[in-house]
Amino acid sequence: MDRGGAAVSVPAVALQSLHYAYPDGQPALSDVNLQLAHGEAVAIVGGNGAGKSTLLLHLNGVLRPGSGTVLIDGQPITKDTLAQVRRTVGLVFQDSNDQLFMPTVAEDVAFGPLNLGLPRDQVDARVSAALQRVGALHLALRPPYRLSGGEKRAVAIAGVLAMEPSVLVMDEPSEGLDPAARRTLIDLLAGLQHTRIIATHDLALVLDLCTRVVVLCAGRIEADGPPAAVFSDASLLARCRLESPHIAGR
Repeated sequence: MDRGGAAVSVPAVALQSLHYAYPDGQPALSDVNLQLAHGEAVAIVGGNGAGKSTLLLHLNGVLRPGSGTVLIDGQPITKDTLAQVRRTVGLVFQDSNDQLFMPTVAEDVAFGPLNLGLPRDQVDARVSAALQRVGALHLALRPPYRLSGGEKRAVAIAGVLAMEPSVLVMDEPSEGLDPAARRTLIDLLAGLQHTRIIATHDLALVLDLCTRVVVLCAGRIEADGPPAAVFSDASLLARCRLESPHIAGR
């Protein structure tokens, strides 16, 4: 999408009065209003059951609101726009095994572009570029089940990048990674120009990577601001079942 002219003012993502309830009727999201600019790196944080994953699944139409609107580049998610939304918004699931199911890494990364109907030479170029971007080109012929946790996460991200989305949505990307793999992941995400929306319990990652943090509690937004300021509010963190990361010297 051309970012020039009037399009610059259109948010990459906008949620308007979003409500969602689970099938049993329990509210999951209540009156969520949120706008994200192009290129922002925004964390969604909150205790277990706060609604983080549920919110993420609305961003590319996996879930549909009970009421309210989700807009991507100014367009509401509808049956008619869903295919374009899923090309624009790439979703990396919490468990990489949910995204890796082909015999080799290269075939996994190629799966999405092939389903777009792209010619084989374009698909191969996207696969090579995406794997190189995440530092996993040497894994192209490996079966996914033989990868480490960090390698699986990198390949799952490559599979999304190969679709060339402008918005990258990630659910708990650092979960289960050792310190070296976690640092590699942070450096990778910091180098991307995409709009990045990251649901996480890793508040230290938020300080390293994000310029904005949104706190969810019982399906409602309780705070939205710079990480250092939000994480300095002890009463907010206690109320939302969060623990402040070390922010001395920041």
